[in-house]
Amino acid sequence: MTRSEDGAARRAPAGEEAIERGVRILREGGLVAFPTETVYGLGADATSPAAVAKIYAAKGRPSFNPLIAHVADIDSALREAELPPAALRLAEAFWPGPLTLVAPRAAGGSVCELARAGLESVALRAPSAPVARALILAAGRPIAAPSANRSGHVSPVTAEHVLEDLGARVDLVIDGGRADKGVESTIVAFLGARPRLLRPGALAREALEELLGAPLEGEGGGAAIVAPGMTASHYAPSARLRLEAEELREGEAGLDFGGRLAERGGVGLLLDLSPSANLEEAAANLFLYLRELDARGATAVAVAPIPAHGLGEAINDRLRRAAAPK
Repeated sequence: MTRSEDGAARRAPAGEEAIERGVRILREGGLVAFPTETVYGLGADATSPAAVAKIYAAKGRPSFNPLIAHVADIDSALREAELPPAALRLAEAFWPGPLTLVAPRAAGGSVCELARAGLESVALRAPSAPVARALILAAGRPIAAPSANRSGHVSPVTAEHVLEDLGARVDLVIDGGRADKGVESTIVAFLGARPRLLRPGALAREALEELLGAPLEGEGGGAAIVAPGMTASHYAPSARLRLEAEELREGEAGLDFGGRLAERGGVGLLLDLSPSANLEEAAANLFLYLRELDARGATAVAVAPIPAHGLGEAINDRLRRAAAPK
């Protein structure tokens, strides 16, 4: 099977053959998109500056924005980073899973400087999705893998989304179906006296704080960019978003939650993240529905209020970034 412009040859169903092909491409310095439990990642050999440079080029991503390196387990992470006891407690509890830890890089770590954006810290995650784990284990090295979309665009939760956004920029897309969580990993940094939440994500703050026995410091805000997803305008659809909307205005499509906009007489194009007001369901549908609104030609979208607790923190974070001036 050879590459073709229509993308068919670059898309392969998840399985042993696709993993073997993906490993060959990674070792040759190419790009492989694959499903994690959060979203699809655009993978390259994290130890190779030349390979990592292809990620930045494919995404149109600012080089000051570091990449998450995906590893198999805690032992692999300890070869790359100096994880303090609190970080290890989180890893033991939530890895493999949707948690990224940022910590000082270990002496002799293999994640290249370009993947770290020149920083003396490194962002690490051990994903739980079977395809991702199989690829990492077979590759035998960290895989740098931001979301597999053009920088600033809505993150992909299906193989089709990847091909729509990146096309021939990616050498192989391993199709493992829709990503379960639908929102990126939670990022916690261990670079100061106290752990800091850099990005809300698929693992709720409350679960982390309960295990640590102390509150996390707040989000990065205006701090220096030390992890993915910290730029102000991010995850942006083409449509203009109006947040905390109580009703639909003329000419607006709607992104509802719990039927709130529908109850206020919303008509026309209206997608409900979760009719039952379930935040886990809403997170899983967020990027999928933003892409659908774009595909259906929406130019202005009213977004119903989303509760701020649990996964609502991550959903609201992505919506604020999606609504930020481009």
